[in-house]
Amino acid sequence: MTKRAALYSRISTGDQHLETQLLDLRELAKQRGLEIVREYTDVISGAKAKRPGLDQLMSDARRHRFDVVLVSAFDRIARNVRHFLDVLDELNHLGIQFISLRENIDTGGPLGRAMLTIIGAIAELERSLIVERVKAGMRRAKLEGRRVGRAPLNINREQVVEDRRSGMSLTQVAMKHRISRASVCRLMREANARPTRVIAQAPQTSTQLETAA
Repeated sequence: MTKRAALYSRISTGDQHLETQLLDLRELAKQRGLEIVREYTDVISGAKAKRPGLDQLMSDARRHRFDVVLVSAFDRIARNVRHFLDVLDELNHLGIQFISLRENIDTGGPLGRAMLTIIGAIAELERSLIVERVKAGMRRAKLEGRRVGRAPLNINREQVVEDRRSGMSLTQVAMKHRISRASVCRLMREANARPTRVIAQAPQTSTQLETAA
């Protein structure tokens, strides 16, 4: 059964030509006996997060509209290493083969599958290092006496609650106290959750009872 192939090409400057990459990819697809079902292209900087062509490719991949993705090089498909790992990992989970011409990598073969294992291990290590760096930074901040997390609201909480209960809208209360509407809602929830205090009255004396009568 002939496999369906999708080609992806990206250029970032006017000095480059999409057709140059596509010609090489079409020839590669022909050599491997692949049927090209669609070509996806982007003319955009490699650092840009929004890529309409790549976004459409990934959307069609989730619909299993092709079996193989061909690119001219790793740096054509991703803006950084982390993005590349995410794209490759998703394609792998979808059961879609990935072939890069310049690096001569094919995830359909044993070497390519080994590369996926290595990439997955590197990605996991990277995530662990990021978490550890964040925790270390928080510990250092506490030791240095610096605040960790958001600073508490420096406002009259009782007045916020009173203003809201008086009939002022969320927006009016938020603007008056220079806080967000979400903060007003949170303060109201906290106030409503607190038990209502009941002031106990002292027992009346016999004289007071006679007077009341």
